[in-house]
Amino acid sequence: MTEVVLDAVNKIFPDGFHAVRDVTLRIPDGEVFVLLGPSGCGKSTILRMVAGLEEITSGSLWLSGRLANHLPPRERDLAMVFQNGALYPHRSVRGNISFPLEVAGEDMSASAERIVELSRALGIEETLGRLPSTLSGGQRQRVAMGRALIRQPGIFLMDEPLSNLDAGLRTELRMEIGALVRSLGVTTLYVTHDQTEALTLADRVAILRRGVLQDVGTPQQVYDDPATIFTAAFLSAPPINLVRASVRADQTEGVVLSFGDQQLSLPWSDDRATALVAQHGASVTLGIRADALRPDPEGLLAGRVRTLEFHGHEWLAHVEAGVALVDADAFRDDEPAHAETPGDRGLLRRLLKTTKIISEDAPAARVPHDGTHRRSDLVFRLESRAGISAGDNVRLAIDTDRILLFAEDGRRVDKVER
Repeated sequence: MTEVVLDAVNKIFPDGFHAVRDVTLRIPDGEVFVLLGPSGCGKSTILRMVAGLEEITSGSLWLSGRLANHLPPRERDLAMVFQNGALYPHRSVRGNISFPLEVAGEDMSASAERIVELSRALGIEETLGRLPSTLSGGQRQRVAMGRALIRQPGIFLMDEPLSNLDAGLRTELRMEIGALVRSLGVTTLYVTHDQTEALTLADRVAILRRGVLQDVGTPQQVYDDPATIFTAAFLSAPPINLVRASVRADQTEGVVLSFGDQQLSLPWSDDRATALVAQHGASVTLGIRADALRPDPEGLLAGRVRTLEFHGHEWLAHVEAGVALVDADAFRDDEPAHAETPGDRGLLRRLLKTTKIISEDAPAARVPHDGTHRRSDLVFRLESRAGISAGDNVRLAIDTDRILLFAEDGRRVDKVER
């Protein structure tokens, strides 16, 4: 059994840059685990610490129950594929793939069929007799992947192995990687900045930003139920609509969210209303994905269509709606995010007993977060433009069950289940 555990791991470089901050992760045996985030977020640094190529400043790394902080790379039973595969220029493709088996003293005649099968899966069967200098960049990277996969070590480490490939080949090879590593049952730690790659390949995903762990969960969990505003924004194409709203608790109406000239009420039967009581008088951010908005003559939001974009399978409409939109990057993340932020039902009961506290005229409880505006438009999806043109006035209905609520620190107001 090969399990990878990082316990409060930090990496501080000699110049003082804090690249990884108190990251704690457990990757069970056989799991395909993806580290996802923008460039410079610390994901490759974590991979290199697991590989033994970077020293851990503080915290513990455990591999199969063994403390591995100071183990040399050769004793960690792992194979790694870098962003740019480093091949032996004097060896053929077959020779590069077979090299780990030769070092291990395996019978090469018995391994010949295995090499051919793997090269076929990677789409490089016809290149087995060629030298790396005659291959394209994508072919060279696939050879590097084959060299790592042929070893069947305890852990696969992959650092953006598909970034140099064209889109079509990336999709095909992504499926092959998932099938191969799962058939081998090998624990896989995979780094990427591509959200599609992460969501389609991973058993679980960890999202990082500036060295801080933002969220961990299955692809569906982190997409449908993100713990932080950064996770919601990063896992969104087109960009999620982030709307600034003020919060007012009312005995009769429930919790009223006001944005622009619009109001949205959540009844007390909604668990999110319970959690929002603590935000009374403050500002929150509503996360509304493009497919949670739809044209409806009786819709809550009113606006003017500024432009329509054709994306082949759908249209994206940009609507000027007179609401305050905010930028996810304006929220700080100095501390690791907590997956659970339970509502305080005791506070709810106390507030309901004191009408003055939940009156419309109650003063603000705290200064609202002053995030910068990202853009002036709401974005929603259309299967066809269906009579909607730029310049038209439209009303939009909101799927309230899919609204995400974030506090001023960028974390979810309501409880996140993991």
